[in-house]
Amino acid sequence: MSQEVCMPREPWDIAFMAEPAEVAALRRTMRLHLEGWGLHHVVGEAQLCVSELVSNVITHVGPGTPATLAVSMKGAHLRIEVHDPDTRALPTLRDATTDAEEGRGMALVDAVADRWGVLLRPDQKVTWCELTTQPTTTDNQVEDAGVIRAGGLLRHYAAAAQPQPQRRVGASRLTSTVAEETVIAAITDFLHWFRAHGRDADDMLDRAQMRFEAEHAALHRGE
Repeated sequence: MSQEVCMPREPWDIAFMAEPAEVAALRRTMRLHLEGWGLHHVVGEAQLCVSELVSNVITHVGPGTPATLAVSMKGAHLRIEVHDPDTRALPTLRDATTDAEEGRGMALVDAVADRWGVLLRPDQKVTWCELTTQPTTTDNQVEDAGVIRAGGLLRHYAAAAQPQPQRRVGASRLTSTVAEETVIAAITDFLHWFRAHGRDADDMLDRAQMRFEAEHAALHRGE
């Protein structure tokens, strides 16, 4: 039996300027550290949380804000913190069915993290979330992390899929970039979920493709 060698899981932090271009670099840094720690199964959700917490600073505090990403282990949980100097701009969690774009990033964090919150200090705000690194089922058997993420996303998607008023066209560059990677990760997690529930993942992809093509054709026919 092979045994994976992991580097010590010592807390680490990195200072950065809250700019859209920094998001990809922070995601890579997170992936490298988690792979070194042997936590490959939480890389996707940890990267999503980093993207959304940093995006929250850019959107609500402002581009160019000096900030810090701090990561540590708290028992069986991975703790991710983003520190910024604005104690007034607090993150909000909007219902998935609202038309407002603000707060949707935190809804994604809420969907994949075990818990999250905000700490206010005299000179800074700390927005944090924690992810379990030892997911278990009710039978105390390890469950694939993608299945857990998909279950949380399914609940939010079911609410967001309700008919909505026409949204404003034109997402920000940051939102578009993060959204693309998030969608790919979500599709992957849904395939994990289908397989975990005894469904054929390839069949689900084929059915989704057929539905997409039918809806696309209907849209162009003006139905």
